[in-house]
Amino acid sequence: MADTDVPIEPVQPKKKGLTRRQKRKLSRGIQYTVFVAAVIALAVTADWGRLQNQFAQPDIAEQMFPDIITLALKNTVLYTLSGFVFGLVLGMVIALMRLSSVGPYRWFAGIYIEIFRGLPALLIFIFIGVAIPLAFPGVEIPGGTYGKVALALGLVAAAYMAETIRAGIQAVPKGQMEAARSLGFSPARAMVSIIIPQAFRIILPPLTNELVLLFKDSSLVLFLGVTLEERELSKYGRDLASTTANSTPILVAGLCYLLVTIPLGFVVRRMESKAQEAVK
Repeated sequence: MADTDVPIEPVQPKKKGLTRRQKRKLSRGIQYTVFVAAVIALAVTADWGRLQNQFAQPDIAEQMFPDIITLALKNTVLYTLSGFVFGLVLGMVIALMRLSSVGPYRWFAGIYIEIFRGLPALLIFIFIGVAIPLAFPGVEIPGGTYGKVALALGLVAAAYMAETIRAGIQAVPKGQMEAARSLGFSPARAMVSIIIPQAFRIILPPLTNELVLLFKDSSLVLFLGVTLEERELSKYGRDLASTTANSTPILVAGLCYLLVTIPLGFVVRRMESKAQEAVK
């Protein structure tokens, strides 16, 4: 039987689309283009003359020095450090209460953390400045304004630090406590000498980040009522802005904030990267 010739259809070449890598490059290029276009549009449409007149007057900025450094920035740093130290001590106590086997301690710590993490820091400052003098007439908080700021900032910071410290303690391997106990350490001594130092190495970056947040929250001190010598950066800048009818002092005060927060942020990132390298 003769073979039947079967026509062979030509193979059509497959249409080759963009690869995944090409699609990512195209998407990235579009994003860059949109971003650059937006920046150019803002640069072209903004009235730079009016901005410079309102926010960048060299003669007004020059008048702020050296007082903005020796007075306002110094007060801001002191307020921040005092609140951080008080919050760290109180946060440590709350964290240990949170980990305690005694039920009432755990309940108190949990309620404290939920309340002071849930309330805005502004309300805490108003409570310290208004409610306490009304509730306890004649009772003065030691340290004056510095003591009030340390109390207000510390109460708020302690709630966040307590959870950070608790997480750090729980991150330490349980074998460390067991090893310390086998060497004759009491639970309290093992916690203080072995567990807590290791926990602080773990939580150092988030604690430093909390310091940055407290540095900015110190601007709420104005709600306590401060004298001219007790003003921090934000209050100092706003007072001069009202006096000069110009916003240059506010810009200079903002730059002073960045003078502290940017280096601290860099330190936090360095510590986080070192911690990640240590884990690897």
